[in-house]
Amino acid sequence: MKTICLYFQIHQPFRLKRYRFFNIGGDHYYYDDFANEDIIQRIAETSYIPANRLLLDMINESGGKFKVTFSISGLALEQLIIYVPEVVDGLRELAKTGCVEFLAEPFAHSLASLIDPEGFKQQVIAHSDRIEELFDKRPKVLRNSELIFSDDIAMDVYDMGYRGMIIEGAKRTLGWKSPNYVYQSAIQPKLKLLLRNPKFSTDMAYRFSDYTWNEYPLTAEKFMNWIAQTPPEEQIINMFMPYESLGLNNPRGSGIFDFTKVLPKYAAERQINFSTPSEVLSTLKPVDSLSSTHAISWAGEEKDVSPWLGNILQQEAFNKLYELKERIRFSDVRRLKQDWMYLQASDHFYYMSTKMQLPYSPYPSPYEAFSNYMNVLSDFIERVNSEYPSSIDNEELNSLLQTIHNQADEIEKLESELDKQKKKALTVRAKATGKANLN
Repeated sequence: MKTICLYFQIHQPFRLKRYRFFNIGGDHYYYDDFANEDIIQRIAETSYIPANRLLLDMINESGGKFKVTFSISGLALEQLIIYVPEVVDGLRELAKTGCVEFLAEPFAHSLASLIDPEGFKQQVIAHSDRIEELFDKRPKVLRNSELIFSDDIAMDVYDMGYRGMIIEGAKRTLGWKSPNYVYQSAIQPKLKLLLRNPKFSTDMAYRFSDYTWNEYPLTAEKFMNWIAQTPPEEQIINMFMPYESLGLNNPRGSGIFDFTKVLPKYAAERQINFSTPSEVLSTLKPVDSLSSTHAISWAGEEKDVSPWLGNILQQEAFNKLYELKERIRFSDVRRLKQDWMYLQASDHFYYMSTKMQLPYSPYPSPYEAFSNYMNVLSDFIERVNSEYPSSIDNEELNSLLQTIHNQADEIEKLESELDKQKKKALTVRAKATGKANLN
């Protein structure tokens, strides 16, 4: 029996304000609050809020047979809580149905997995903590920013304790194989992989309202027929897309809400059901191993990381930012660590891309995106260096961090031993008191 794994991504960065060279050293607030509030409120009204209602209706009308999954970045969660808390309330209602799964991802929707394994781990933990706090569900499956994956990242993800990961069904990794199976990492066979089906995901997310598409209009019946006609042995269709596909990328007038609402009906007629990633990974066994020595993603024709790191502007900004990683880990300054998180969002590097059109960029050109970001980063570097001078090299910082870590471990051991001794003393005292009473 075929199953559909439907997953939506929600992410919005904290967009930077226009930050000039003369602001460096004097203005330490970097964000365009007006734009951030306006954009997320408009998206919520057009997409998130009606989509939440739609999915809740679909779950209830199907008697819980319809399942859906979300991956929500920490930066998006922070903005939703501040500007449109009703979206979070709607997600909570969905979570209560028991038919929704939440995925883990780096809190900042960052590229840390490519350069900073320890930071990557810390962000995933912070994100999982936040998801559990808000929705009372601890993520069991991980989705890296932009579906970025490589053998090295697979090892890091497994070492974090995850046994399942969402990745792109990229031909450069799959070759002749189909994305409609469960796979396992070649370098760590205990890590199972679910692959996005690029065709079906794109058909619904982006082609649905494209009048020039040769399959337009797309109906739910036609769509389910396509899925039903895939080879019988291909048991899973992973459809991963932005949540904005409902209402924004495909406006309400295109019929996207009506199309989505009847998907369970036409699926049931063809004996196709819906599952969450955890359900799929617990029931289906991997059919083969996949290896990717170079990082893949779900973006562009090449499905690599060039949309974020493909030119010297992006590489310069990226390397300058992550040169600070050891100093930031050493810091206890909350504002500094918060800015560090916000500045890591992959969007900032994407806006600097020169290889594609960027319809959602707040900058008129990638060069202005680079200039603005580097001005902000220059001020941020000054703040970091004022706390931890650049005369202290990373090796010395690492040594200090290791010393502090060892001291923390030693304190924890001593506290544990003290607790044992206290319990032992109480036991001895109780026995002594009992004997005295008998006498």
